[in-house]
Amino acid sequence: MKKYTLYLGLNDKDTKTQLISTLESYKMVANILKSLNYDGATIFEAVGLYKHEDGTFVTESTLRIEILDFNKQGVNQLVETLKSIFNQESIAVQQETITSTLM
Repeated sequence: MKKYTLYLGLNDKDTKTQLISTLESYKMVANILKSLNYDGATIFEAVGLYKHEDGTFVTESTLRIEILDFNKQGVNQLVETLKSIFNQESIAVQQETITSTLM
């Protein structure tokens, strides 16, 4: 099965500051996932380091979103939605093949 991990920095790409609180961002991501019919996900809070295309380096609150067993097209749709809503330059996406079962 595929596991996707998305790293969503919460600083706005233009102001380079966080405009939406971490808690509100988490709630928004959870609602987006529900609307796209994901079976489930896990969201962690982290601290991210990012270098913008213009060379500006920032430290920012980041949401790490793990999704199991979803298709690449759905992940791409999610990434584009999140980039638009949170005004992001990019979102890091890791893809792994794993073995996982519900017990």
